[in-house]
Amino acid sequence: MPIPIMSPDAIAPLWSSLSESAMFRDYQEAFETATGLPLSLRRPGVDGRDSASPQRPVAGGAPFCALMARTNRACESCLALQKRLEEEARLQPKTLKCFAGLCETAVPVRVGDRLIAFLQTGRILIDSPSRRQFSKISRELLQLGEQIDVKQAEEAYYATRVLTSEQYESMIRLLTIFATHLAACGNQLALRRTDPENSPVARAREIIDERLREEISLGEVARRVNVSAGYFSMLFKKATGLNFVEYVARLRIEKAKDLLQDPQFRISEAAYDVGFQSLSQFNRSFRRVVGASPRVYRARLDC
Repeated sequence: MPIPIMSPDAIAPLWSSLSESAMFRDYQEAFETATGLPLSLRRPGVDGRDSASPQRPVAGGAPFCALMARTNRACESCLALQKRLEEEARLQPKTLKCFAGLCETAVPVRVGDRLIAFLQTGRILIDSPSRRQFSKISRELLQLGEQIDVKQAEEAYYATRVLTSEQYESMIRLLTIFATHLAACGNQLALRRTDPENSPVARAREIIDERLREEISLGEVARRVNVSAGYFSMLFKKATGLNFVEYVARLRIEKAKDLLQDPQFRISEAAYDVGFQSLSQFNRSFRRVVGASPRVYRARLDC
């Protein structure tokens, strides 16, 4: 079954906000300083060369990758690997090796069942460089038709960072944990996108906040902001990146998450308090938005 991805209109501002957030920048700096590895936040379906969050130069980075980036065919091979990595990392972290044996890893960032970004790192070797392996790389580069300085390429290859598989797997686990925090932040940002003060969407947000505990429909809100239901639906989706029903559900789930932090507050009480009409509807929506049931989410709070 295809993995749901947020629409490009919804992802672009959300990804931009996440990549520019203090939380991501602080973690990126700490991760790169501690590990010496690059870290980027990539949008699904966006060519790595066009990403607004490129992997930055890192002390002790990958000179071999920098050298290959200057060549056409080798660069195309790397982009093909990036595309394959994105396809295979939509549900869980995935590591692939390039033609030179360097590892590249993508960790999905998911808001509920929606893929919004990838945390990406790598450009390291798990096995120590060897003359035999470099000879193989040289032959492949020649087959690609690349004219390279073999001595320079060899020096760059031997300067590549080498980690044990245990070390690298631990770093990936750190990124997986961070991806869950980014996802939670992403859901909150999706609900906080700003609108002009007196726009129909801004007024609609106020109405939704006021009526959140009650049954509320798109048609009713459209009437109150004096636009047709069809036009309001289009405006709301364009402004928030979410359709009306999805927005209301996510807002209710965020309120419920706050309530569930109180161990004395029962799950059923939280469901009805934020406006859900049935516990089963609440459980389905909660799992879709948060990626876990309310019971599992609450258990994690106690860890």
